[in-house]
Amino acid sequence: MLVLAHISDLHLDGSARATERAERVRDRLWGLPGHVDALLVTGDIADHGTEPEYEEAARILGLNAGDAPFPVLTCPGNHDSRTPYRKALLGRPGDEGPVNSVQVFDDGAVLMCDSSVPGSDDGELGQETYDWIEATLDELDGGLPALLAFHHPPVALHHPLPDSCPLRHPGRLAGLLARRPEIAGLITGHAHTSAATSFAGRPLVVGPGVTWTLRLPWESEQIADREAPPGLAFHVLDDSGRLTSHFRVVP
Repeated sequence: MLVLAHISDLHLDGSARATERAERVRDRLWGLPGHVDALLVTGDIADHGTEPEYEEAARILGLNAGDAPFPVLTCPGNHDSRTPYRKALLGRPGDEGPVNSVQVFDDGAVLMCDSSVPGSDDGELGQETYDWIEATLDELDGGLPALLAFHHPPVALHHPLPDSCPLRHPGRLAGLLARRPEIAGLITGHAHTSAATSFAGRPLVVGPGVTWTLRLPWESEQIADREAPPGLAFHVLDDSGRLTSHFRVVP
């Protein structure tokens, strides 16, 4: 059984408010009494994509000192910028190519995929990323269930804000899923709301936002509820390859 914590959309901008909310969630996760295999952070880690914002994110997430109690896996969102993300968050040389990474566990693999499009709020999994996914799954040789994590959901969420900047070309992703039965599910962020649906026959889970919560049209005329507590999710990939998700708020 693989147990994953999941946060998204920290939008760290140097403000005391953004820092406090991110640290509050971090403290909750770091203080869990039971075992978690990894933390997934699905994009919009920074608000403006600057190096100081990523330096703060690295501090909060324990990436500099290596003091996180479990691996911290990240991917970019539309507010992120690849070169400072690599340099200040990951401690790697700057590069404008997609930021993709994989973590293999005894009970499954997590592929953190870059759906950001420089200069655009839309998302897209580019050719280099698709090639990387295929090659990574080939290396695993179907021996483990795999989860794909990225920022932009590939389906409409029935709110005009996230639906205005979706993942482009979702049919291509559906084709990948049709060829790859080992992909057990998709995990995304971007929408600032907890949501569960399906895509191409696989579960699709959207993580809540840390910075603010989206209010749906039938809930409120207000789009961004900045007073709602930050949210997080726990995903369980069991021995049968079934994905189960639980959602929490952090008062």
